[in-house]
Amino acid sequence: MTPKDPSFRDRVKASFDAQTFMRTLGVRMAALEPGHCVLEMPVRPDLCQQNGFVHAGATTAIADTAAGYAAFSLMPVGANVLTVEFKLNLLNPAEGETLVARAQVIKPGRTLMVVRSDVFGARGGAEKLVATMLATMMSL
Repeated sequence: MTPKDPSFRDRVKASFDAQTFMRTLGVRMAALEPGHCVLEMPVRPDLCQQNGFVHAGATTAIADTAAGYAAFSLMPVGANVLTVEFKLNLLNPAEGETLVARAQVIKPGRTLMVVRSDVFGARGGAEKLVATMLATMMSL
């Protein structure tokens, strides 16, 4: 996929850095390519639910944010990204040392983009799929 903005990395990074919620969760952007974004979140006790697994809200937040930035990387200068719809399947308990969200634009468009975002629990080099999201992102 070809970005409409050759300096998309700087624009995406600036937007991500402005997200105080991602900073609160300890999320970092591990990779960014046109139409692709990877986010990593360290697993901490304060992000877990009563059984010790990462709360579905935190899992959803990184899946959605990775999807949004994968789409945003393909948008023109001056655009903003907004989630308009998503479906998340929680497949396994979210656990590990880190949660890794990998998002890929499936269908780019001028106004709407469809993105898949998979979240993995990572521990000691091994990964287990914990959630998958299909999302629609809008260019504003």
